[in-house]
Amino acid sequence: MRTVLLTGIMAALLPLTAGDWPTYGGDPQRTGQAVNETLLNKGNVGKLKLEWKLKLDNAPIELYSLTVPVVSVNTITPKGFKDLVITAGSSDNLYAIDADTGELVWKKTFQNEGGAPLNKGTGGWLCPNAIVATPVYDKKTRTVHVISIDGRLHSMNVVNGEYRYQPVQFVPPNSKSWSMTLVDGVLYTTLSQHCNRAANGVYAIDLNDPKRPISKFEAAGGIWGRAGVAIAPDGKVYAEIGDGAFDPAAGKYSDAVVQLEPKTLKLLDWYVPTNQRIVDKKDLDMGNISPVVFPWKDGELVAASGKEGVIYLLDPKHFGGADHRTPTYRSPLFTNEDVNFMMRGFWGAFGTWDLNGTRWLLAPAYGPPHPDAPKFPQQYGKADNGSIMAFKVVEKNGAPSLEPGWMSVDMIAPDPVLMANGVVFALATGDESRQVDSGGAILPSKARINNAKPAILYALDAETGKVLYSSKDLINSFAHFSGLAISEGRIYVVTADSTIYAFGLGPNAGT
Repeated sequence: MRTVLLTGIMAALLPLTAGDWPTYGGDPQRTGQAVNETLLNKGNVGKLKLEWKLKLDNAPIELYSLTVPVVSVNTITPKGFKDLVITAGSSDNLYAIDADTGELVWKKTFQNEGGAPLNKGTGGWLCPNAIVATPVYDKKTRTVHVISIDGRLHSMNVVNGEYRYQPVQFVPPNSKSWSMTLVDGVLYTTLSQHCNRAANGVYAIDLNDPKRPISKFEAAGGIWGRAGVAIAPDGKVYAEIGDGAFDPAAGKYSDAVVQLEPKTLKLLDWYVPTNQRIVDKKDLDMGNISPVVFPWKDGELVAASGKEGVIYLLDPKHFGGADHRTPTYRSPLFTNEDVNFMMRGFWGAFGTWDLNGTRWLLAPAYGPPHPDAPKFPQQYGKADNGSIMAFKVVEKNGAPSLEPGWMSVDMIAPDPVLMANGVVFALATGDESRQVDSGGAILPSKARINNAKPAILYALDAETGKVLYSSKDLINSFAHFSGLAISEGRIYVVTADSTIYAFGLGPNAGT
């Protein structure tokens, strides 16, 4: 009786809505929109400051260190209500941090039971044998889920880090998985680079079933968009696949966008560009960015892209047309005049939202804009290293189209953006994205680390791209294949030296 009463009290104390940040991009559609953020806005972001930073005892592996955080708000603990920031460390660690103080609340270190990797060490920055996937937080059960190096799924009580149930093998050991998401009790992740000879593709595990059955969609190419898969409101799963064998008759799909059935991951439909052969030959694949799903008219659209520098809009009801080669919209080349697979094109994940009745789509671009692309009405000098490109989604001739809106200041290897109350938050990671040297030899991680620059956090006006705030020299290291998290007036940044930064308006903001 006392347990039931306490559970009821706890449920009553929890707010009906909260600023939780449960997954990469904030939601399963991967929009990057902080719908519950009420503290930060265009009028006050210029006053952002570094509230705290914490260097964690996690050893970086190759270029990887900490995952993008997830945040649990108003979590009842033995010490009262706390906002907890959860991040996983490359060296098989999971941390919970007090969002108000920056103090470590608990830490969990996993034991690798997967055996030695086939490469007998790390496989370089492509296969680091490290935690890469951003965890996911389930508010209903107050559980955080994370994939350890050995491929097991760990489900932990967010309050104290204790197990909800025993770990279960989810993906192959020493594989390379990407950000998880949780919909209707089913967890999804993606695999890339065939690390430890694991099959690339989308993986799902049904947590509703005590037997934890696993489904898999194998892909010829890797799926390494930062956000993993995007999931539409109707449950359909969308993923972008990288280079590889292309033979639909044999079930081999590459340089493609696929539509999968919820939970079973049965292939429902697919789209492949007409120039797939060239995309594959030049390594301009689409596996390096995650798609995004957003409402349009009486349905949805899926936006997809890749290293080539074009953006596709796809209608889930007519996915690629009868020939699987006809998108609803294909943009001109907006970047990558050099046809360079390393430092050009669109990377990571999109951001999208409706602002004052206009649907916006934002894409992190590496390298300068293509000289022949339509011009952006508002831009802020040359952007040779990269930028955030902002487009309006408009209707032309009865079909959706993209209209350039603004292009940000120059940013080195920008991460996917977030948006709250008319403000876009973006991170210039400073990452050295070159993969080979002038002689064509693969650059080792040490050389890339030495050539990297410190990251810079920006707050931009969502309608114009004007800089409202810059962290300047407050961040001491670069970020690699990362992203941002936002909750209750704070922006969280993680860097390659295993440090987490919290930017906010101060502890008394909102009082």
